[in-house]
Amino acid sequence: MPTWLEVILRTIVAVVVLFLLTKILGKRQVSQLSFFEYITGITLGSLAAYISLDTDNTWHLGMIAIVVWVAISFGIEFLQLKSKKARDFVDFKATVVIKDGKILEENLKKERLTTDDLLEQLRGKDVFKVADVEFAIMETTGQINVLLNRENQPLTPKHLGIKVAPEKETQAVIMDGKLMPEPLDMMGKTPKWLMDELEKQQLNLQDIFLGQIDSYGELTVDLYADNVQVPQPQEKPELYALLKKCEADLEMFGLTTKNKDAKKLYEQCSSQLQQVISDLKPLLRT
Repeated sequence: MPTWLEVILRTIVAVVVLFLLTKILGKRQVSQLSFFEYITGITLGSLAAYISLDTDNTWHLGMIAIVVWVAISFGIEFLQLKSKKARDFVDFKATVVIKDGKILEENLKKERLTTDDLLEQLRGKDVFKVADVEFAIMETTGQINVLLNRENQPLTPKHLGIKVAPEKETQAVIMDGKLMPEPLDMMGKTPKWLMDELEKQQLNLQDIFLGQIDSYGELTVDLYADNVQVPQPQEKPELYALLKKCEADLEMFGLTTKNKDAKKLYEQCSSQLQQVISDLKPLLRT
């Protein structure tokens, strides 16, 4: 067999074996790899290259080494699932680097983290002032997670005592010009409803690159033709305008009537409708 053909076949075999074995180990992003997993990835890649290019009769030893490395990695991962001490030993422990707005210099030295590195990671979290940080911890992946003190935390409906309904996940119901039945069914919609919505916007299914339905049941689309403006749904603005008109009519009726009971009723209804409009305004003006 020619050498070049042998290299091609060995490379294909190495890729297939490496793919199957890494599937066994599971998937993580590069930023989430532990120290040992990082070493394992480099070693497996080196062994795969050895199998591909080694033209002597010992190439099969590289295949054995790959299997051994994967077996050891799998065993260590299984041990980590069963033992907290094993996790701390293999992946190290998370380290607190800021507490109560004060940098813990000894912990920075322990992690070999410079002040510039710390500030860079804080800026990545939109934090530019150390004094605003209540707690910052360096995870085993090297990433720093930050908890701001209370006065610097974003305002949420919970802070205002407002209860909000749970929000459904936005689903892609059109992809590459094709209808996706399963996500559409998850949103409680039918293909007929979708086609009616597209007809309202004067769009064809084949012209849509991506179509999504949000938690409020509104369809938004992205077309293949980027220079074409998609007509925006008008139902919400129209409903908002109708409610404002009703409110104005009630106020006018209250001002023009001479009946005290009717005047009181109009004013009460106008006040209640005004509160409803205020509650719905964030939804109707989007």
